[in-house]
Amino acid sequence: MTLLADEIYLVRWKARDQVEVYDVTTYRLQRRLTVPDDRLFTDMTSCEHNRCVYIGYAERVHRLDVQGAVTQWAVNDSPRGLSVNAVHNVLVTCPWVRKIKEFSSHGDLLRELTLPDDVSTPWHAIQTRSGQFIVCHGFHGDPVHRVCMISADGRHIVHSHGGQRGSDTGQYNVPYRLSVDDNEFVFVADSGNRRVTLLSPTLEYLRQVVSRDQLKGEPWYLYLDTRQRLLHVAGNKFDKGEWRGYAAVFSV
Repeated sequence: MTLLADEIYLVRWKARDQVEVYDVTTYRLQRRLTVPDDRLFTDMTSCEHNRCVYIGYAERVHRLDVQGAVTQWAVNDSPRGLSVNAVHNVLVTCPWVRKIKEFSSHGDLLRELTLPDDVSTPWHAIQTRSGQFIVCHGFHGDPVHRVCMISADGRHIVHSHGGQRGSDTGQYNVPYRLSVDDNEFVFVADSGNRRVTLLSPTLEYLRQVVSRDQLKGEPWYLYLDTRQRLLHVAGNKFDKGEWRGYAAVFSV
């Protein structure tokens, strides 16, 4: 789920994947856009500057412009988290090889960063204005589940929050997605604990902004509308033998 030009873009897992576009105020469906279907959607982000949406699938990224035209490029790894940095390039996080790959808007590979060895299974990375990266990482079986601030060259951990997998304050259970506001406060989708946590720009714990009781299932995706201070959360719940999606909006 992401926002572009006052519209919400949402992918539905159906017999054929489609991007549904909703009005950001009324939440009414405006149109449906079909994208090439390989049933392995991983993430979505948008770029106001280039007026397009990027969608991760299998080992590719699709670029969808506001008119519905689709192009794609190969990542040559399995992409998970997508984000756009201050110079409008696309950051693709590849968890199984512990890399961040930076592409131009049309898919030219600009650089690859290999993350430190103890950053196991990175799901999502966002680059700050100073060039550092905020990364969330940890999967079932990994010894450490946390959020890290990593130097611009990808080699050193500057700050971190979290540690051993758990449900206490200060712990995570598969922190899966991030969103960062204009002042670089960090929202963390803690999927296994079914909550969203707010961290300071130096990754100090501030508070829980969305609790388990407020969500219908695991939060997998976040989008922060910084103008209206609305946090959009999307995820899935396993119910009666199948996954059921949900989307919710919270004032923050």
